[in-house]
Formats: sequence, C-alpha cells, structure tokens
Amino acid sequence: MRGPRAALALLLAAAFAPRPARPHPQCLDFKPPFRPPRGLAFCRRYAEFGCCDPRRDRALLQRFYRLSARMDERAYAACAGHLQELLCQECSPYAAHLYDAEDPSTPVRTIPGLCQDYCTQVWQTCRSIFRSLSADPELIALENNVAKFCRYLSLEDTDYCFPHLLANQDLNQNLGLVTADAEGCLQLCLVEVANGLRNPVAMVHANDGTHRFFVAEQVGLVWTYLPDGSRLEKPFLNISQAVLTSPWEGDERGFLCIVFHPKFKFNGKVYVYYSVEVRYEERIRISEFRISPADMNTLDHGSERIILEIEEPASNHNGGELLFGDDGYLYIFTGDGGMAGDPFGTFGNAQNKSALLGKVLRIDVDNNDRGPLYRIPPDNPFVSDPTARPEVYAYGVRNMWRCSFDRGDPHTKEGKGRLFCGDVGQNKYEEVDIVEKGKNYGWRAREGFSCYDKKLCANSSLDDVLPIYAYPHKMGKSVTGGYVYRGCESPNLNGLYIFGDFMSGRLMSLKEDRATGEWQYSEICMGTGQTCMFPGLINNYYQYIISFAEDEAGELYFLSTGVPSATAPHGVVYKVVDTSRTAPPGKCQVEPLPVKVKSKLIPFVPKEKFIMKTPTPRPRPKTTTEAPWGGVPEPPSPRTPGGDRTRASTAAAGGPGKGPEERGQRRKKKPPGNGTVRLMRQGRRGRGRGRVEIFIDGEWGTVCDDGWSLPAAAVVCRQLGFPYVVRATKKAEFGEGSSLRVLLDDVQCSGQERTLLECSHADVGTHNCSHEEDAGVVCSREEVTHR
Repeated sequence: MRGPRAALALLLAAAFAPRPARPHPQCLDFKPPFRPPRGLAFCRRYAEFGCCDPRRDRALLQRFYRLSARMDERAYAACAGHLQELLCQECSPYAAHLYDAEDPSTPVRTIPGLCQDYCTQVWQTCRSIFRSLSADPELIALENNVAKFCRYLSLEDTDYCFPHLLANQDLNQNLGLVTADAEGCLQLCLVEVANGLRNPVAMVHANDGTHRFFVAEQVGLVWTYLPDGSRLEKPFLNISQAVLTSPWEGDERGFLCIVFHPKFKFNGKVYVYYSVEVRYEERIRISEFRISPADMNTLDHGSERIILEIEEPASNHNGGELLFGDDGYLYIFTGDGGMAGDPFGTFGNAQNKSALLGKVLRIDVDNNDRGPLYRIPPDNPFVSDPTARPEVYAYGVRNMWRCSFDRGDPHTKEGKGRLFCGDVGQNKYEEVDIVEKGKNYGWRAREGFSCYDKKLCANSSLDDVLPIYAYPHKMGKSVTGGYVYRGCESPNLNGLYIFGDFMSGRLMSLKEDRATGEWQYSEICMGTGQTCMFPGLINNYYQYIISFAEDEAGELYFLSTGVPSATAPHGVVYKVVDTSRTAPPGKCQVEPLPVKVKSKLIPFVPKEKFIMKTPTPRPRPKTTTEAPWGGVPEPPSPRTPGGDRTRASTAAAGGPGKGPEERGQRRKKKPPGNGTVRLMRQGRRGRGRGRVEIFIDGEWGTVCDDGWSLPAAAVVCRQLGFPYVVRATKKAEFGEGSSLRVLLDDVQCSGQERTLLECSHADVGTHNCSHEEDAGVVCSREEVTHR
C-alpha cells in the first residue's frame, strides 16, 4: 500500500494537480466558472473556460455593435479591440475579482479593474470608450486627470488587474482544476442540507422524479425532505418501537438502511434493514413495506413483511447495507457476527459459505406477492454448491459499512455497475473493495493487504481479492464507504471515489489510473480563505462521518454527527461542492414532479457557519449604473430616449432563463445591521485596509483612535472575513471621514467580540476628538509576525 501523505504529489491524477490555494476563479453570479457547451463567437479568449455561455456572448456582441456604431472609422481602428477586451472581462473566470464582486456585500464596478500601464494607454488613445461603457459620475469627473482616473480604475489586489492577470502563472496554471493545497489535499466546500438528526445512518431517494430525499435515523425513524429543503412533520416511517438500539455512544445496532425498489413508482415497495430482539435473541431483519395508499409521503406501517432474519451472536458487526443493482436484484451486506477476529467455527463466519454472516447476499424480491418472499437469482455463484447458501454472492468480508454502485461516466457509461464497499478493519487496516460475483475478500485470513490469521493466510487461495486501497489506523479506525461522483454540478469530480472515516473524520478520495488500473489516493480538505467563503458555503463539519449518499440527480452528500449516539440530535447532512468549476448555466436544472403534501412542512434553517466570520451584508452605495451581468446601462444616445435605451440594453444582456424583469438582477442586498463595518480609502471601498466606518442606528460614522489597538482592529478584520490583523492605524492614515459623524470613541476590546459594539466604548456619538484621529486597520489573509 502506498504511503498516503508522502506520495500525494505523485499520486494525484492530472485533473487534480495541486495549484496554489490563493487564486479563486468566480463569476459575477458568485458561482464557479464553467466550460461553455459550445464555442463563443465574440469573447473567444474564454471559449474553453470562463463565465459566459453562448447566449451571454451574443448579448455582449450586440452591445459591442451598438457602441462601436458610434465610432468613426479612425476611432474604430484604434479602439474597437480595447472595447471588445473590456466587454469580454465579464466572461473572464476571474470576473468577480475584476469587478470587485467576490461576494454580495461589495459594490460592483461598471468597468473591470485595469492595470496602470494598460489604463494609461487606453486613456491616451481611446478615452471616449469609457463614457460609452459607464455613466459613473465619479469616473467621468476624473477623466481629464489620467493619474486619478487610472487610480480609480485600479484594483486593490493588482494580481487580478487586466490584462496582467492573463500572464500571471499563479492564476492561470491548472485553471479550472480542483484546488489543492501544497500537500495535494483537494479543497472542497459544503452546503448544509439538513440538521438536528439523531445519528443519520442513511439518505436515499425514490428515483421517481420527485427529487425528494429520505433520511433515516438510527432510532428507527425516516424523514421526508422536499427539493426546497423543507421536512415533512410526519415521518415517512416510524418503527422506533421495534428497533433494537441504545443511547450508548458507538452502539452499532439500530435502524441501519432503507432502499426503494427500482420500480417503486409503480409497486410502491421499500426495503429496510434493522436490528431487532426476538425472544431474547438479537437478529438483523430485512423487511418490505408498501407506500400508504392515502399518502405518498408515508409508508403503510401495517404492510411490513419480513423477508429475511439472521441471528446475530454479538451486538457489533451488524453490516447494514441494502442496494438494488442494475440487474434488479436486492444486495444485502452482513457483518461477520461480531466480537473480535471472527471467532465463530473453524474458519469464522466470513469464510463459511454455509453461513449468511460476513457476506454479500443477492436475492430476487420481484413478483413476491404470491409464493416465496424471495427467490435465488439463477446466476448466483454458489447455487450448485450443496455446502453453500445459495443467497451468497461474495464472501470473506468483515463488516462492510456503506457500499454503492457506480452510475458510470455520464457520457461514456464507463465504470457503470461497479460495486464499491468500505470494509471496516480489525486492529490495523481499513479497506475499500470492488465487490464481484463469487469472490473471496480474505477476512479473517487477511486484513487489508496484510495477514491477520497467519495460519489461514498461509493456506488462503491466490484468488482472494485484495482491496483497491487500504489505510492504517493512524489515519482512521472505521472506514465509511462512499460513492464515485457522477453528478452534473461539479464536473471536475467525475470519476472520483469519495469516502471517509467515522472515527478520524477524514475525508478521502481515490482516482483510477486507466493506464495501470491502480487507484491513486488524495485526501480531501475543506477549502480555506476565498475558496468557500465568497460563494457562501461552509468549510467545516462534524467529525463522525456515518454515511454517504447521492440524490436523484447524482450529487454527492455525506452525513455526520458530533455525538455518535442514537439519541443525540446533532446529525447534519452536507452536500459536497467543488468551487473550481461548475457546469454551464441550465445544464443541471431539474424539474421535480409535484408532491402531494398532507403533513405540515418544517422549513429548513441552516445552523452551520464558515469558520472565518463573513462580513455582515452591507448596502451597495448609490450609483447611476447597474452590475455588468445585467448589462451596464449606456449613456443616452442623442437619437434615443435614455430610459428606453437602458431597458433595451438590459434585456439584451439578460442571463439565460430569466424573464425581462429579472434579467441580470444580482442578489438583493439586506440593509446593514448595527455594528456592520466597512473600510474606506481615497473615497472608495478599501479591500483589506482603510478607515473604519461603522453603521449604528441608521447611519454610518467613524471611530476615534483613542484607545484604538490591535485587539479592536482584529474584531473589524474578522467581521470583514480576514483572519489576521497587520496594523491598527491612527491619525486618519487613510483619510478623514469628514462628511460623517464620529460615532465611537474610547473603544477597548479583548479581540474576541463579534462587533465593536460589544467592546467597551463611550456612549454612541459621544467623543472628544476630531476626524484627524479617525481609526483604521490593515487586515491580511495570511499570518504576519509582529516583532
């Protein structure tokens, strides 16, 4: 087995090559860039990867035609190229940076941020095109002073200014590939989907077009969630009175799995796997339920039919997976019976084909309304072996926890039908297997790639199947199997097997090398800095990873908890998101079939947060222009009334799939709350440095530097999303806010407060200073040592 960390850089496939975490591609709609479904006729530079689809490209081309029609022949020859470049920056994969729009709280430019030399060049030869592109009165007022004009159009972070960013190797190397840190750890983000669950052991969908998902709790309840995230108050299933479990942390018994019949839409059948006690004997039970004829969101609890029961000699190693394969058969994954080392019989349950424990079973539950509850598939591998149970499909497994069938590549279907399982180890190793018919997976002779029972191992068959990956217990002690990602929204993850460890909370991935057939490991980390913060995602989760899931569209989720007890309501469902690249607009859109709801709906309220505090939403300053995604309003033409011209250009530039009144609209800005802060310098918003201005009781004001210190500055920086503070500035270093009142004075903070209002300070509006003492800060995204 390869060392999981030392060889990461060599093991990552080309599509997952590490690149610096600092670059953060993002479009004006705050989403990742994408590969357009077809080529772009106008903004060809971004035809392979960017923020414009063909519809948006055509809208920009039409705008170019309108603006260039105003130029004479000489101006067209000199300036048309510059006009095209400036318009096309909306299509840049770094559009959000170019327009200062990395999040909804920042004001959006009407002209992209320009590098000083390029701005000067365009100003000298084609100054008139700026008036065509923007009606910003502040910009127009500066147009006769090239230094001030180009300073106004500059970016705080000069790495992103146009056109120098085109040649910036750090920004363009591996652009659009999964972000990785210096050690090769893939940086992904999360969306919280559900919370307050008691050990959520499984999440499944009905594959009926409704795009509902169903989450099972270990205590024996299953909840219905609608596509909008709301939960039905009435459970889909409640067999908590029958389920055997306890509040003990780590108790493996309970309700363990649920699966919908492939033809559920027509037969209404659902299958469950749970622990039960029958006459003081512990068993695992596989039962069939039918949907209630009166409510499509509830099972008929009186319809239960017990398909199979297996005695459990111990309370652990209960298995707990049910899956339907493409062949239509039901696959059942059992544990070896518990205790340590599979001590049952001469060779243990797992190697005994006449026992149902320690196996993968396959049965046929179709057409079982009359006659036997299940039949044996005729091609099961041991149907002709009188010493074996005919249900056995594969054997030699210890305690497979979470398995999945690969949906296959969305285009080629390569990999379709492969059965992946995580098999929990004994003392040293956890493993991931691909399960095939009739194969022996080695337990208890082997654990991972090593021998466990040396006598059995020495005599074991050379045909024993080794895992595709195994890892030592210093990385984790209880594997949770996952899925090969085959969804639509994160195309870079296609073909990546993502799984985790229950004990260590480690997220991991494997990628197959097609040339060698080997599986290459890379760890998954949560994105830092801008990777998750600006898209409004989260980058932390509860440690105990219980299960993974797919929704009906193939997007990937995992379920974890902070307290591994069947009765502790700390479970959360997370959706996995890659912010390096998304699918083209509209490609992943689904239209769920209607759901008749008879129960009260409980709206979803997210509770998880990004680990660095994000800025409180701030109002966008009044401007005479709109965000570029909605089409920058043009100055009125002498021949056309201004209002009509603005409406026409906005409609032409509208994003795909939106009505005339919605096109190009950005997120609504919430009014700022008390204690919201912003940084100002040279009359403009500062990015990471500037004079501190605070919003209190309906007005913005400044902060006096009496008592101003690093802890107070740290509070401000953290509010604005910066983890570190460099300096607390005094004496109006970033200019005086003379048009505002001084609202805070004598501010004393410990550094742990959420806002300056939580610090000790004089009464609001009471001070003994002037604007010559306005306080400021310099923040950083990287740690700076203060000497």
